[in-house]
Amino acid sequence: MRPERNRVWGLKTSEEKQKRGRAAAAAFIVLCTAVSVGTPASMPAWAQSGTTVLPALSVTASRLGAGIVGASTTVITAEDIARSPAQNLPEILAREPGIQVQTLFGGVNGARTTVDMRGFGAAAASNTLFLINGRRVNDLDMVGFDLAAIPRESIERIEITRGNSGVVLYGDGAVGGVINIVTKSGAGQAAKGRIEGAFGSFDYKEGNLSWLGSNGGWSAAVFGNAIDSDGYRVNSAYRQYNGSTDIRYTADQGSLYLNLSADDQRIGLPGHRRYSPGEGQFSLITNRRGAFTPYDFAEKEGQNITGGFTRMLAPGAELIVDGGVRHKQENAQYFSATEAAATTNPRAAVETTLTTASFTPRLKLDSAFGAIPWKAIGGYDYYRADYDSERPQQLGAAPIHHFRLDQTSSAFYWQQTVTIVPGTDISAGGRIQQTRVNARDTFDINAPGAAVWDVAGNPFEKTETNRAWHLGIEHRFNAHFAAFARMAQSFRVPNVDERVGAVEALSGTPTTFDLRTQKSHDWEAGVRLNAGTFDAQWSIYNMNLTDEIHFRYAPNFVTTNTNLDPTRRYGHETIVNWRLNDQVRLKGGLAYTRAVFREGVFAGNDVPLVSRWTGNAGLSWDIWQKWLTLDAVVRYTGARRMDNDQTNLQPLIPAFTTVDLKLGGEIDRFFWSAAVLNVFDVEYLDYAIASPYPYGFQSRLGTYNAYPQPGRTFLVKAGITW
Repeated sequence: MRPERNRVWGLKTSEEKQKRGRAAAAAFIVLCTAVSVGTPASMPAWAQSGTTVLPALSVTASRLGAGIVGASTTVITAEDIARSPAQNLPEILAREPGIQVQTLFGGVNGARTTVDMRGFGAAAASNTLFLINGRRVNDLDMVGFDLAAIPRESIERIEITRGNSGVVLYGDGAVGGVINIVTKSGAGQAAKGRIEGAFGSFDYKEGNLSWLGSNGGWSAAVFGNAIDSDGYRVNSAYRQYNGSTDIRYTADQGSLYLNLSADDQRIGLPGHRRYSPGEGQFSLITNRRGAFTPYDFAEKEGQNITGGFTRMLAPGAELIVDGGVRHKQENAQYFSATEAAATTNPRAAVETTLTTASFTPRLKLDSAFGAIPWKAIGGYDYYRADYDSERPQQLGAAPIHHFRLDQTSSAFYWQQTVTIVPGTDISAGGRIQQTRVNARDTFDINAPGAAVWDVAGNPFEKTETNRAWHLGIEHRFNAHFAAFARMAQSFRVPNVDERVGAVEALSGTPTTFDLRTQKSHDWEAGVRLNAGTFDAQWSIYNMNLTDEIHFRYAPNFVTTNTNLDPTRRYGHETIVNWRLNDQVRLKGGLAYTRAVFREGVFAGNDVPLVSRWTGNAGLSWDIWQKWLTLDAVVRYTGARRMDNDQTNLQPLIPAFTTVDLKLGGEIDRFFWSAAVLNVFDVEYLDYAIASPYPYGFQSRLGTYNAYPQPGRTFLVKAGITW
């Protein structure tokens, strides 16, 4: 669900709960800081450039160490993140070719921003899989994973693997690609701390605190941040508190590790701006910063724990056993109030809890068969998610609908890489996954706000088995030039919000919870070039999908989630990095992304919300050693179809180009930076929605609801290390 159909998230039902949440987050950070504990860890890199080839990874951090041979890859380092003018992770990711973003309300800290890999538009959040230290964190609902919940200073690097081959190792949902966020640990580190403060446009305030270090075999890393902003739009105020810690113990033959995190977030939901010729004072034309819904809000709390151990069973054979629990509570309240009618009458609310437990043992092998080196990784994944969502008219009232759903998935996988001749690697892998879903809906006709025509959803139980496979090859002709290719099959199981919405809204028809599983068949090929200080990567790909899951807006506000006619994605991506000298570095990227309907009534039309052309160019310049540095980024996003415009008749969301600049420096233990984003004050949109003319209630060409983005903004930071 998207804004026009009340996809929201949040939590607490009272000011007291908000205070308790903030206090809990603060106590969590203090508790973690009190822990003084790591071990030396080695993270060797491949000889090729780190920006285009995945490094050899710690087995406790990722499964990619076995290699997804043949895939297009990128690594964003901690230095890249620290130097970027971008204020949040989605903006940093948007610099990478093949990645687009959709931001609704100005996206303070990246909140409510969707990251789209290879052109999935409105369904992007369900087709891009996020990992933290190699463990999937996408949840069962449409809210998905919120990048704003990660303290930016805690990130060691971000590994990006494009395409659907990641499904073999990580499971469903990785149709567009996988983004693995590897966090810092204190292993092998002398004790050190960092504190930072920031302020910026729209009364933005931020504080960050981190500490890491080791003592013998013990190590710990603690990170926390707090953000407060009024936001760009009316009723888009944002409050965020995060804390995380990583605790490890390492011995000669293995290690133990524990990762804890908590977050607390509140955000206003200002709604859309209407664009229509002749619109009055509440339109996009006359008031970009206004709120159509001046009182709507959402809140969220999350707690996560992950623990495990590694054990060397024999030379070249390592066992990794870990598991975890993620819990989040989300509440939101909607009011009948609009910009023109300032009433506080409640209209609808959502009160949801979601708990996901996982157990993921795996075996990693690195050996040789005669003179043939090979690597392999295989394991078992178990996930169970319990979803409980009440839908009352207002928070705290008796629910009109009470949805309960539990989903269990069990999977076995194996992936192996063999160096058949020097310079040539072949990788093959497969996954078999069984998913069981049980869903129920309780409807209370006596609950406040219940409609006489409404009915309970039909009970639903389903068990299905899906398979994924990957076959890849890479050949290194010499030290400077390599070619790669892959083929893969993947799948995506419907999430709970899509199942709940698998019915025509306002129709009086009970939801069936039933949607077909989405399937994808991909191929990709490309080349890598490394010539000393210059490296580049180019790849071309094709994706054929069946039963793609999508939200459809039809006549008279009748809405439903459905399986689309067959669709296709294809395109190419170019990444270039050039270190001119020790002081100046250049980076650029260009991507052509095409998403079209292959069959059906819309055959040949573009899938909405996908720009055909995106590109960026960046400069990093150490003007005066590390005392004064300059970083600049130019980003271009091409025109795209508005959401729900499958007919391709409505106007396009216009193309735009933005420029971001950042000056910074370090003097001894002190550091500072000053950034100006959107230097030329460009007015642009990431997202807009239009009824699919000639369908829909009161459809009109050229009339749509838009979500404008901020113009020129600034952010100043300063801090100290010790």
